[in-house]
Amino acid sequence: MNPSTALARVLVDELARCGLDEAVVAPGSRSTPLALALADHPGIRTHVRIDERSASFLALGLARTSRRATALVCTSGTAAANFHPAVLEADQSNVPLLLLTADRPPELRGTGANQTVDQIGLYGSAVRYFTEVGVPEAIPGMVAYWRSVACRAWAATTAEHPGPVHLNLAFRDPLVPGEDNHAAQWPEALDGRDNSKPWITLPHRSGGSAPLELPPVERGVIVCGDGDYDPVEYLALAARTGWPLLAEPTSNARRADAISTYRHLLACPEFTAGHRPDLVVTVGRPGLSRQILSYLRGASRHIVVSTPASFADPVRTATDVVPAVDPPSAPVPDTGWSRSWHNAEATARLAIDTVLDREETFSELRLARDLAGHMPDGSLLFAGSSMPIRDLDATMHPRCGARILGNRGVSGIDGSVSTAVGAALAHQSQGGEGAYALLGDLAALHDQNGLVIGPGEPRPDLAVIVANNNGGGIFSGMEQAGHAGFERLFGTPHGVEMERVAAMADLPYSRVEHPSELPKALHGEGLRLIEVRTERSDAAELRSRLQAAVDRAVSG
Repeated sequence: MNPSTALARVLVDELARCGLDEAVVAPGSRSTPLALALADHPGIRTHVRIDERSASFLALGLARTSRRATALVCTSGTAAANFHPAVLEADQSNVPLLLLTADRPPELRGTGANQTVDQIGLYGSAVRYFTEVGVPEAIPGMVAYWRSVACRAWAATTAEHPGPVHLNLAFRDPLVPGEDNHAAQWPEALDGRDNSKPWITLPHRSGGSAPLELPPVERGVIVCGDGDYDPVEYLALAARTGWPLLAEPTSNARRADAISTYRHLLACPEFTAGHRPDLVVTVGRPGLSRQILSYLRGASRHIVVSTPASFADPVRTATDVVPAVDPPSAPVPDTGWSRSWHNAEATARLAIDTVLDREETFSELRLARDLAGHMPDGSLLFAGSSMPIRDLDATMHPRCGARILGNRGVSGIDGSVSTAVGAALAHQSQGGEGAYALLGDLAALHDQNGLVIGPGEPRPDLAVIVANNNGGGIFSGMEQAGHAGFERLFGTPHGVEMERVAAMADLPYSRVEHPSELPKALHGEGLRLIEVRTERSDAAELRSRLQAAVDRAVSG
């Protein structure tokens, strides 16, 4: 067995012992040993994508949903650079990824050799751990080194601060296995520990320090931002204390009595003036709305539930960072503060739904609300950045039984289709039901390659719903709107119909014209594309009318 094949097989075997069961490969020559080893391993499901950026976001979706690191393999050169956006998202979202970049051996670096760039520390501080594994050689001690590196890398993806890990692997020719007998040529056994155990057994993370008992204040608020944590304890905290729970969609805490209209309530000056908090407890990454960020500045005490290594404090108002919280010793849930929030929620909810239900055309806001409401229990929804996630935040009713995800770490629109595909594949491999992706047209176009899946590849049951307003709708509500050159520089019209995108990828396509048609359109199977045409100017005007309706209802 040649050294390159030996390293790849030993590394993949050890990673599988640690728990690796999903891998994504972008084709290339220098990465041949890794690709073959992964494809041959019976315990690893391997996906192949022709576009490295699409491959990396597919891996991100798999890892985010399964909560387990996915291996990501590419050849040398620009291939590894195309992973960088997904690495940044994984870093900021604490998603475990294991990057295995193949490289030229040292003697070819810096010589002008083809397809050679400096891959040492390529991702900088975005990775939790980096190792240049070194060129494999048939000498004693290599197997223990490779297996221990694999264990260390796997552990680093899921340590106290989960995230991406990078192993750079230099391979010399030959890159394909020969017909020789490795036992006759290799100086030591390539096998791992007995009974399929990993080379190094590492302890599970400890539960951390004791929770902080919260003070017995009446005017408390709980804010659940984006993140992968159990929302049940914060729903229970809200129920015991009576404090309102403001839940972003990707917190998966918008259930039961959560305040679903907080975005509009906090944009109402009269409401916020009468609802200054004494205490705010935040978990996850709040920051989807300017209203929440502004509201945090008004709290005299802001307790962040997180680890010191990665706590979110975007407006620098945190006074305490603690691993967990307990309710006050004698909470009083039925207070005037609690009743005022829930009365305002009911009033604002009615105002929002009344405006949306009266619309004659299918708006982006109503699409978001109705999609979240029509999804069956057991579903997964991936929400694209820019307007889709904000429209969900503005209109979605509280509900249980569905998991909502989004790339909220860096909040880019790149890789949206591929992330949704990966999330759907992981969700359904774990027994979940159908999956849906709500995307804007620019996000769908930006990652068209995510729809291109080879005939032998695993395919998800995923409906990609695209709100097509022929450009970038988010800018219509920002300071840029109305300036000279706005339409070309920010509106960015493209004139592409999603039916043409579906035809490119050979996917089923349907177009929904009216809200009553949406439930039937969602009942398909497999990977499919659903288009809803909207107008950017109409959407911006509707968002203003919704806020005005809430202002009138709450102030009246």
